[in-house]
Amino acid sequence: MSQGIDMNSSALSAAKSQLRLSMKQRLAGLSQESITSQSTRVFESISKFKPYVDAKRVAVYLSMPGGEIQTDPIVRHALSSGKQVFVPYLHRSGLPPGDGPTRLMDMVSLRDIKDYESLQRDKWGIPSVDASTVHERKRSVGELGGSRSEDISLDLIFMPGVAFDIDPQSKAIRRLGHGKGFYDYFLHRYALAASPEERTSDGRPAVLLYALALKEQFLSPSSGESVPVGPHDQPIDGLFLGDGQIKESAKHVAN
Repeated sequence: MSQGIDMNSSALSAAKSQLRLSMKQRLAGLSQESITSQSTRVFESISKFKPYVDAKRVAVYLSMPGGEIQTDPIVRHALSSGKQVFVPYLHRSGLPPGDGPTRLMDMVSLRDIKDYESLQRDKWGIPSVDASTVHERKRSVGELGGSRSEDISLDLIFMPGVAFDIDPQSKAIRRLGHGKGFYDYFLHRYALAASPEERTSDGRPAVLLYALALKEQFLSPSSGESVPVGPHDQPIDGLFLGDGQIKESAKHVAN
């Protein structure tokens, strides 16, 4: 049984917060040279990864200046390879208080390299899509107005995270996010919107979910640490590590 199943919500939240703090302190000591070197190794792994090579529509997080794998080379390569590239866009949800999160994340398209290079950095240093241009962009889930028939299905999503490990029993890769729930809620909405043709035989959306991580973000069994998970934490298919490894979850088995 995965750690976190027996935890009540307050204990789960406390365990996640403690691990985020611990990881923040650990990553603070990393040099920019190490981050750049590890990011290059991840890019080299991705550029030869068959699901990426074959993908037509790829979503990629836009990285902070430090503390995580840098995605600039991935975005540029995907665009120059003729792929449709989607990036996160955060916006107010419009949901009544108590009915859901006040802010949502959607994936919206980049037009080309010039468009990507025009993005302005936010207060965290992350390139961000201008709200005034969103109506001109394709989107992956219909929360931004417009027809649901215009939604674009994705082949592959590259996600960030704070810490990762492998469940010792299910062999699934577990991800600890930054605590806002943007990806978990986006993936929940994406799954609800997926048509039967966009699902695998076990009913899951056909999109592949791979996270990117510095080697320091992966918790080995010998570390004595583990990623606490709850019922709303979305499983992922695999993990690209900064030491060149690609770790994969055990294949999902339908009940």
